[in-house]
Amino acid sequence: MPIVLVLVFVFLLLALWVVLLPLSLWQRYRYGRARRMARGWLLTLNAWSLLVSVAIFVAVSAFGLFWWPDSLVGAGMGLAAGGVLGLIGVWLTRWDVAPQGVYYQPNAWLALLLVAIVAGRIVWGTVQMVQYWRSDSVPATHALLSGHGSLLAVGGLLLGYYLVYAWCVKWRVARLERLRGYGAR
Repeated sequence: MPIVLVLVFVFLLLALWVVLLPLSLWQRYRYGRARRMARGWLLTLNAWSLLVSVAIFVAVSAFGLFWWPDSLVGAGMGLAAGGVLGLIGVWLTRWDVAPQGVYYQPNAWLALLLVAIVAGRIVWGTVQMVQYWRSDSVPATHALLSGHGSLLAVGGLLLGYYLVYAWCVKWRVARLERLRGYGAR
């Protein structure tokens, strides 16, 4: 009986994930295009946290070379493409200087593109898994190990985008506040 309860619990968790995934992607899009007040301490914390995250990501990708030969290449290409997208994102960002402070609003189309890339990779991973499970020539366990180069490329793309975007926003806000006369760092 306990095994049945565990299986039902796992099935319910999977069903909950399937139901909540579109909602979480929609929320990510809504937040990605929202107008925000630039707070210096928060921008600094975000930029440095992303730098640490990228360092850990590259280290884990390098460690993954033992199992997946294309892991570091995929991660590096994703980081480079994400960096370019981050520069484009800062260029497309709307900036508002108000008496209360500096506000910025990321581009809605770029936010939609990033969410679509994540959703597309989830769909592609699901399709790959189903194909491997239906295939008799490839063991089902191989489905869990396939496509890590592209998975790390998508992760690198997102991390690269947010890293470059965070540092450029931090720089731009400091510049705008200096121009406003508040002498922010």
